[in-house]
Amino acid sequence: MEVLKEKVEEEEEAEREEAAERGEKVMRPVEMRREEPPMTQEMLRDLEKKLSEIEIVIPEQPSIITRDTFDISKLPLSYQSNTLKEEHLLQVADNFARQYSHLCPDRVPLFLHPLNECEVPKFVSTTIRPTLMPYPELYNWDSCAQFVSDFLSMVPLPDPLQPPSHLYSSTTVLKHQKGNCFDFSTLLCSLLIGAGYDAYCINGYGSRDLCQMDLTRDVCPLTMKHKEVVQEEEKVPPKKYAIKPPRDLSSRFEQEQEMKKQQEIKAEEEKRRKEEEQRLLEVEKAKIDPLHGLRVHAWVLVLSGKREVPESFFIDPFTGRSYSTQHDHFLGIESLWNHKNYWVNMQDCWNGCKDLVFDLGDPVRWEYLLLGTDKAHLSMAEDEEDGMNDDEDVENLGKEDEDKSFDMPSSWVEKIEISPEVFETRCPNGKKVIQYKRAKLEKWAPYLNSNGLVCRLTTYEDLECTKTLEIKEWYQNREDMLELKHINKSTGLNIDYFKPGHPQALRVHSYKSMQPEMDRVMEFYETARVDGLIKREETPKTMTEYYQGRTDFLSYRHVDFGERVKKLALNSAESNPRPMVKITERFSRNPEKPADEDVAERVFLIPEERIRLCYHCWDDRITASKREFLRHTEVDSKGNKIIMTPDMCIGFEVEPMEHTKKLLYQYEAMMKLKNEEKLSRHQAWESELEVLEILKLREEEEEVHTLTISIYDAKRNEKSKEYREAMERVMHEEHLRQVEAQLDYLAPFLAQLPPGEKLTRWQAMRVKDECLSDFKQRLIDKANLIQARFEKETQELQKKQQWYQENQVTLTAEVEDWYLSYCSQAMFRIRILEQRLHRHKELAPLKYLALEEKLHKDPRLVEFLKVFV
Repeated sequence: MEVLKEKVEEEEEAEREEAAERGEKVMRPVEMRREEPPMTQEMLRDLEKKLSEIEIVIPEQPSIITRDTFDISKLPLSYQSNTLKEEHLLQVADNFARQYSHLCPDRVPLFLHPLNECEVPKFVSTTIRPTLMPYPELYNWDSCAQFVSDFLSMVPLPDPLQPPSHLYSSTTVLKHQKGNCFDFSTLLCSLLIGAGYDAYCINGYGSRDLCQMDLTRDVCPLTMKHKEVVQEEEKVPPKKYAIKPPRDLSSRFEQEQEMKKQQEIKAEEEKRRKEEEQRLLEVEKAKIDPLHGLRVHAWVLVLSGKREVPESFFIDPFTGRSYSTQHDHFLGIESLWNHKNYWVNMQDCWNGCKDLVFDLGDPVRWEYLLLGTDKAHLSMAEDEEDGMNDDEDVENLGKEDEDKSFDMPSSWVEKIEISPEVFETRCPNGKKVIQYKRAKLEKWAPYLNSNGLVCRLTTYEDLECTKTLEIKEWYQNREDMLELKHINKSTGLNIDYFKPGHPQALRVHSYKSMQPEMDRVMEFYETARVDGLIKREETPKTMTEYYQGRTDFLSYRHVDFGERVKKLALNSAESNPRPMVKITERFSRNPEKPADEDVAERVFLIPEERIRLCYHCWDDRITASKREFLRHTEVDSKGNKIIMTPDMCIGFEVEPMEHTKKLLYQYEAMMKLKNEEKLSRHQAWESELEVLEILKLREEEEEVHTLTISIYDAKRNEKSKEYREAMERVMHEEHLRQVEAQLDYLAPFLAQLPPGEKLTRWQAMRVKDECLSDFKQRLIDKANLIQARFEKETQELQKKQQWYQENQVTLTAEVEDWYLSYCSQAMFRIRILEQRLHRHKELAPLKYLALEEKLHKDPRLVEFLKVFV
């Protein structure tokens, strides 16, 4: 890698020398032009016009975290300085780096102690702060990696060939919601270690797509279809006395020729398909990266063992995806670290990471920084001849290791905390867009969109993403329980998926138009419906329903409709229903009935007035009983009513019985079928009305977009907020009432006396009398006020009644309704005023006596009023 870097530097130096030579050559024509005549005004205007037409494109610099974006003085002391143990660790790291550069001069310098946000050098292992978050979603590695990928915005490294000079704390990165690959990896590693994983940060080299988070050549994970496991059906062994199939009389030569033709057509199609795939691969093939193998990248390694991880794997923090340790995106590793130690890779990376062995206890492959690592060293073979079993040597060796060991200082980063509001937002500013190969993925925070949209996946036909193929939209917190909407632009088919809880128990709704009597399929949650309906398929001429778990064992109903006789402007099942031509019903086997009496299929031919019945077949029979009823004539030629004739029932019975041949039995069966036909037609009509009701409800739901809010969400729940405000208002009123109760009722009367003088008996009597008389007057005024309001309401009611008597004949129904409502409200107010006046008259004497008693017990008047008690 170092050799490749030197070559790149030599090429850049040669380019600079060529540019300097071109500069010298350019100076000579300038000297020659000095002798040219001066430019005129017209030439200057033309030159100015040409210069104004030149557009200068200034490249946008990615926003990064700088010292100007936050106040360093507000950061903790651990951010602004190092402890003695941290200083000692930095010295150990510097000594290790010097030895490493001496022993491996061709390797790049190690990434050991970059600067933090306060320009203080911090060892990389102490930047990791293991934290277990209180959210269940962050307990598993996949959802945790996806959260870090969604929550932060990617900022590229200032120099793609070198690690960054600064490594900020996870708290600062979370606050600003952006960072480079090292910031991403540090945060993700802290969360994974806190969740119990054996995770490490890696400083290495990656591909251009990985370092730049370029997913335009990757397939979106949401578009990948899971492979369905096809269960092979068990072949039923042939019976000994089975019927032999008919002899095949077709020509084998013709079959072979047809197979050859089909194979040639398939081969031609396969050839064309491979050529098309090769052409697309050439178009999609990435350009050669001149910095391949030199781009610095950081990612996370999760070793097997803890949390039941079966195999070690990599996690790219930018995308949150997991990769095998042998993936082509990862081209080499310089070092890795966790919160306890630091390891340097001593293995050759000529073949990327495919041949690397991640046994950190092997000092040959991984050189460690500190002795106090939890990774056990490789066990050495016992050699009795060399005296390795000597107890004293073992003790001395242990003492030496203890002397050389050094524990990693605790992390200088504060505890990582994510508030529920910030965790719910997920993406920066609540939105994030990711571009994939022929797809675009958009994410939003919950409640950010008024319709509850949280994710949208748009797939395209071409690589330029100009022709939309289909759209998938995911929703949350919808009151109508809508979860997913799938829109196919090529076919015009829309499919809505619902969670359990829809008012109509709807599960899936497939349609091309929301107009009634069009092609659509509705699937339901059968356990939430009384009729056990699972699926309903509708076309302009038919309607098919599938049932399950019904008491009448109905499993299938198919209705054929005819043309409407009346053609109205707005045809519907309610105003102008479609005429039913044929109703076909199928039933499951009822074990309580014999097969000859258990109907399997029932067909009502309504225009022909015929009913066909097909019964279930016995297990040991090959044919089933059938019966057909004809009821096309009900009177004879003389006008007499025909009840039943033998030719009105035609049937075939496997085991004929006497009672089934009687006309009475056939007549009762036909009457019962007539009633069931009416019931089936009514149920089919109700199904049409239900479809109209569901379509109307869906249109209202799409217009309103009502979202559900949890009762625990105090900020968004208006009902909870109103209840809390009402409780606070009641408490405030209660507090004011208590304060008012504690007011001095003698203060207005004592204020009239000269200040500083002692109260006399005559003054005390005067204060008491004035207080009582004032209170008495207030009670009288209140009674008069209630009486006046009562009389006013009574007079107004009498005027309205008189007006009604005079104009009763000419009044409309709306005015009469208004008059009756006014009378009821007026009588209610009069009744309340009457009750208040009556209650006031009852409580006024009691209140007067209570005040008089309080005055006699008042400490300021009690000495002067003892004589009068």
